[in-house]
Amino acid sequence: MSQSRSHGKLYIVGIGPGAVEHLTKKAEKVLLESDYVIGNGTYLDQIAGVIKNANVIRSGMGGEVERARKAVELAKDHVVSIISGGDANVYGMAGLVFEIAERTGDIDIEVIPGVTAITAASSLLGAPLVNDFAVISLSDLLTPKEVIERRLDMAAEADFVIAIYNPKSRNRRENFGKAMEIIRKYRNDETPVGIVKNATREGETVIATTLGRIMEYNDEIDMSTIVLIGNSESRLWNNRIITPRGYQRKYEY
Repeated sequence: MSQSRSHGKLYIVGIGPGAVEHLTKKAEKVLLESDYVIGNGTYLDQIAGVIKNANVIRSGMGGEVERARKAVELAKDHVVSIISGGDANVYGMAGLVFEIAERTGDIDIEVIPGVTAITAASSLLGAPLVNDFAVISLSDLLTPKEVIERRLDMAAEADFVIAIYNPKSRNRRENFGKAMEIIRKYRNDETPVGIVKNATREGETVIATTLGRIMEYNDEIDMSTIVLIGNSESRLWNNRIITPRGYQRKYEY
């Protein structure tokens, strides 16, 4: 742990998808140097072995604004890390922290990138992304449902591979089925689909199936799940998904 300074610093740290071996060296370095580490309790538990010497401030879901305010306040005089699962710029804390810092004065902020849940999930499925893709969260806590559905419709029509975050929660069970209805307007039932739950964490499950069969796995899907829907060129092979980059159009192999 570092000495407190008259001029502090705030790190916004992406800690990766779960397993500590996916924490980057830079992230580990700044966490070890921090006087304070602030985060959701679940994410703090993932890096417990790295932050033994820091003052740890934890809170639960819904405490994001409080955490961001505390981080900005402490960073005036201390080295502080506020953590996000995956990468802080992908449905993480980066935006909120910068918004609060913008209103409260100039502080030194550095964002440390992390391995995202979508890249972790795609690695377990083979090569499902590779070409253009869209990432959409089904959580309507902060984004209106109508906006989410419009984005899904446009991404599906444009033939993007679609990666879905936060597909279903205890209080939001219908959105996922509606999302699949929207996508099926533009994709046939043989379209490859990947379902990855708890990527790189305990309880990891990986399912490669098709759009026509996805609702058979509806009970397996929750907030810890990433769902990947292939595009018109994606195909299944050996329980993996391949989305061609386009080399086949220029080369023989």
